[in-house]
Amino acid sequence: MKHRAALLAAGLVALTPLLTVPPTAQAATSCSVKYTIVNQWPGGFQGGLTITNTGDAWSSWSLSFGFPDGQSISQMWIARFQQSGANVTVSNEAWNGAVASGQSVQPGFIGSWNGSNGAPTSFSVNGVACNGGSTITPTTTTTTRPTTTTTTTTTTRPTTTTTTTTTRPTTTTTTTSQNTGAAPALHVSGNRLLTSSGQPYRLLGVNRSGGEFTCIQGYGMWNGPMDQASIDAMRAWKVRAVRVPLNEECWLGTANVPSGGTSGAAYQTEVKNYVDLLIRNGITPIVEMHWNYGQYSGQGAGCSDTKASCQKPMPDAQYAPEFWTGVANTFKGNDAVILDLFNEPYPDAANGWTDAAAAWKCWRDGGTCTGISYQVAGFQSLLNAVRATGATNVVMVGGIRWSNDLSQWLTYKPTDPLNNLMAFAHIYNFNACIDSTCWDREWAPVAAQVPLAITEIGENTCGHSFIDKVMAWADSHDVGYLGWTWNNWDCSTGPSLITDYTGTPTAFGQGLKDHLATVSD
Repeated sequence: MKHRAALLAAGLVALTPLLTVPPTAQAATSCSVKYTIVNQWPGGFQGGLTITNTGDAWSSWSLSFGFPDGQSISQMWIARFQQSGANVTVSNEAWNGAVASGQSVQPGFIGSWNGSNGAPTSFSVNGVACNGGSTITPTTTTTTRPTTTTTTTTTTRPTTTTTTTTTRPTTTTTTTSQNTGAAPALHVSGNRLLTSSGQPYRLLGVNRSGGEFTCIQGYGMWNGPMDQASIDAMRAWKVRAVRVPLNEECWLGTANVPSGGTSGAAYQTEVKNYVDLLIRNGITPIVEMHWNYGQYSGQGAGCSDTKASCQKPMPDAQYAPEFWTGVANTFKGNDAVILDLFNEPYPDAANGWTDAAAAWKCWRDGGTCTGISYQVAGFQSLLNAVRATGATNVVMVGGIRWSNDLSQWLTYKPTDPLNNLMAFAHIYNFNACIDSTCWDREWAPVAAQVPLAITEIGENTCGHSFIDKVMAWADSHDVGYLGWTWNNWDCSTGPSLITDYTGTPTAFGQGLKDHLATVSD
């Protein structure tokens, strides 16, 4: 997810096509708005909006308000935004434009402030003042910015569509595992993922968000504990695969990583320590590039930053090959580690959904891609970079439309000289491909030819009825799946599996935990 990412992400986050025509005012529009400051720290804050329709049904919506103290939004999930000076416009995504009377939508965002952080006092929807009034509840938690040697509480930002709460960054440890047996070396044979002894192996587990966003925000390395106790809690759920999202610029140690953010050699050491700890506990690590360099402000943009501070539509040619050369060199010779080339490609959104073939060609070949201002690194070039190091690890590649669309994956499949390539998909209940008819049409043909894992599954209801269907379909097709995400965030505003790092499940997480108990080991 959509940090996902975000989508929540990021795991948050995989989204459907964006509207290009702004909504118009509708008759009998009426609304109420609740503005909340979820967390606040020096210079920054996380906010939320609850927009309730108190009148006739909306087919689309656009919320307008003004900040009183010069605040600025840098990222938003569950909606698009534009800001000019103090004035902000928040518009629906394609999947959440229809809002029935009495229903609400809840965008979240990250912002910055200086001096004061007062709440807006007036709102309008589709050009009509909110007749229902606005409830302003700027509840704040002031947070001290941590250093690499403290355990001060910090505030974090989600990927894609998830939201976050305050947690403590913890350095990885090397405590001896209480579980016997290390994670197995893996390879691809036909459409199966096999251990070195030839046993079939499915990727069943969770995502562990944090390494993609805390560093670029200047808050150390991880989001919550990454120690033996936290892994013991995962093993109690029978987790046997953990996807570890990374930040391209933090790994490389570029100048864009702010003071206080772990980067370069220190970042790489933290990643290696955690990966080694997972392996010793019998858990397969999936190392993944989640956030990357390159300015993009088109459809689906999570931010307008050039630095790696959100999910971009494709990997960049400037840093991505260097990133994967470094990661491959770090883990080559250890085939227990799977390499996931990129979180959620969406070159189809970048070209305005006008040319699917061009999007898939951009996906494979990179170069100059319509709607993307930076030079793109296609997945063939990144796979080549990995193999040029001598790394024989299994490599994963997702589809387009935020990894939800696999319709042309086989047609444009990158060429791997080792035939050690597998596919992955992401799915949330608000994606385009969300039922067995679509999965049978688009995913099953891929699973029949190469191993397939659904490396992000989730729903934004804080329940598990949707992922129950996904897991049942995956079980019947020998497909793996990983829940988004093993972070103690608030599942009412985005998928999170746990309420604490001892493994207490949310209502959403309970569904995954119960299911893993029947299919994993």
